[in-house]
Amino acid sequence: MRSPPPPAGPPQGASGYGTPYGHMNQAANGGGQFPPAFGGFMNDQTAQMGFQVGKSAVMAGQEYVEQNLNRYVSVGALKHYFNVTTSYVLRKLLLVLFPWRHKPWSRQQRPSTTGTQDQSNYSYYFLPPREDLNSPDMYIPVMAFVTYVLLSALLAGLRGSFHPEVMGTTFSYALFVVMFEILILKLGTYLLAVTNESQLLDLIAYSGYKFVGVIVTLVISEIVNLGQGVGGWASWTVFIYTFLANAFFLLRSLKYVLLPDSSSAPTGTGMTHTVARSQRNRRTQFLFLYAYIVQFLFMWILSKQDSSTGRAGKVKGVL
Repeated sequence: MRSPPPPAGPPQGASGYGTPYGHMNQAANGGGQFPPAFGGFMNDQTAQMGFQVGKSAVMAGQEYVEQNLNRYVSVGALKHYFNVTTSYVLRKLLLVLFPWRHKPWSRQQRPSTTGTQDQSNYSYYFLPPREDLNSPDMYIPVMAFVTYVLLSALLAGLRGSFHPEVMGTTFSYALFVVMFEILILKLGTYLLAVTNESQLLDLIAYSGYKFVGVIVTLVISEIVNLGQGVGGWASWTVFIYTFLANAFFLLRSLKYVLLPDSSSAPTGTGMTHTVARSQRNRRTQFLFLYAYIVQFLFMWILSKQDSSTGRAGKVKGVL
């Protein structure tokens, strides 16, 4: 008896190995239709209409959020404060912790021309943080706030006193401090006749740099005190240094926000060139109180909150 003939081989030009993309290639060559996978769902007109409706809903929601957010703060202005680079973040962190020999402190400006070629009006605007080290940003304050909350939970876990409420309690406490400080800044700007929105945003951005010093204090205290939290001469030494560094940084930086003069204030931004002598004295007093008294109080509260949270968690775990 003779053996059956071998099966017919693949047509010439085709590979001997199967490919899962063969149907798609045929569909692409045959007219742009998707393969009949999932019951031809992608080719269904109802599904395509649903995608269009979903896309329109997302765009409408985004537009609604931006419109409502613009009632309180300009979205375009906020984007300016998050325009940072990795090199800027690293150099700014070093500046916050070691501000003693930094010069100059004035912010850089760039001219912009408006009008026709014959009649041009020149105005100046501040450079974004990625182009100017002295420009305030909100990226570092926001990231430092989040890091502070996560670090507090991590330290509580290392001490064996972590419980689910630690992160929520720390977040609520830190958020309360931030909101209370913003209210102080809002009241201060009202009493000092600071009406420019950009000046208020600058103050809010500068207020968040204290979390950098608080984080450094917590980490070094945890290492030196062997997991006992903030306490002892070593912790107080680190805390005093980070507080003085933050206060010096704020004094030098906020001088160009609260006390603008003809050489530092750009035109076309709504910022006055000079400040009256009586108003200047009031702003100087506010700057001193804010940089030293207010910042010392808030940094001390945030540093002690971590230790108190850990002790409370340990007591709760024992009970």
